Amino acid sequence: MEAVSPILQRTLLHRRLPLAAVIAWRYMLGQRSQMLSSTALAALVATTLGVTAMVVAMALMTGYTEDLQRKLIGLQGEVVASPLERDGFENRREALAQAAEIPGVARIGRVSYGEGSLSSPAVPEGQSVVLRGVECHEARFNLESWDLCAAGNAGCAEVDEAGIPGVLLGEELARRLAAQKGDVLRLVVLRLGGRRVRFHYRSIRMCGSFSTGFAEFDARWILLDREVLVAAQGGEAGFDVLEFKLADPAATERIAAAIEELLGAEWMVQRWQHLNRDLFAALQLQEALLFLVLGLIVIVSTFNVASTLMILVRERMRDIGLLGALGLTPRRLWWSFATYGLLLGALGTLLGVALGSGVAWVITEFELVRFGPEVAAIYFIDSVPFRVEVTDLAAIVTFALAVTLVACPLPASRAARVRPATALRDE
Repeated sequence: MEAVSPILQRTLLHRRLPLAAVIAWRYMLGQRSQMLSSTALAALVATTLGVTAMVVAMALMTGYTEDLQRKLIGLQGEVVASPLERDGFENRREALAQAAEIPGVARIGRVSYGEGSLSSPAVPEGQSVVLRGVECHEARFNLESWDLCAAGNAGCAEVDEAGIPGVLLGEELARRLAAQKGDVLRLVVLRLGGRRVRFHYRSIRMCGSFSTGFAEFDARWILLDREVLVAAQGGEAGFDVLEFKLADPAATERIAAAIEELLGAEWMVQRWQHLNRDLFAALQLQEALLFLVLGLIVIVSTFNVASTLMILVRERMRDIGLLGALGLTPRRLWWSFATYGLLLGALGTLLGVALGSGVAWVITEFELVRFGPEVAAIYFIDSVPFRVEVTDLAAIVTFALAVTLVACPLPASRAARVRPATALRDE
């Protein structure tokens, strides 16, 4: 056992802490010179700001990615199945009924898509639109909270006394057309088939608006009863798909495999991850690069920690000599100063985590980051939530403490090499 003086032993037993931690903690709380105080403060501030930037940036990327994922799933469901043959729905009617009963399938809906143009009295030139026809006659086909059958829009899909069907417009589309609830609008539906392109003209009534959170969809989409859309397309759906909403998105792969087995090779079954694979791969790459770039701020802050340790070793030379004379080994001296640097870095890291989490909460709570329609069309969303995840915080704390620990050995080694006689004689 290493020889340690009774004084140091009593200090160790009294504090019930490792001796290196006791010495480092006393230096943290003890009186310092003005130069040492300012250097330590600079290191603390630099580490705090670097970690704060990393926490806010990771919260931004996590919130952005999760919001995109939630909205993309909300638009189409976790699984989308489309027939490869013209009569796919009729030929596989029994299999489709069995697919709806798969455990974990919450809702299922047949959706038709079409294209056209919509004009209003205020904007007679019109806007190009995408028509989304949804089933509105069975409760289990209510795919989304903002579809025609949602609460607050009951009866919207019904045809009024004049034979005009009701529809929902995206909020941005309604704004561009200066349309209000109850307005009668002019819809032109594109009919494909045969050798000529034909158009079908129909009046529709705006009975409300919706917001998906995607500016592009809110500026172009119209939700209407699927039967109305099929009739406008000449009695045949232009593009039909089956959308599955699952109780647990984590079960997507298992349920999609079961659907594929039921429907066979005549159907194409796609998962939401595959539909948006390139988008989320790009986001993951961006998140990794952002972590590394902002990590450079933390790496630079470790130079301040190293500088603080160098000054501490120089100004506490007499203490080092006394500790060595009392029996403290060079190894324990090394750990004492390395622990001081680690404590300084840990304090800055904790302050940065707290400050970054607070900033993320304020930005999210008051929606401080919002985009206009033009910018929202680029980033797909009109506001960004900042979500702080435990895994992100763990990665940031581990990274910050690791680079701080890497910066401590060299200054601590200088203290460990000091000879007690030389230190006391010089002082």
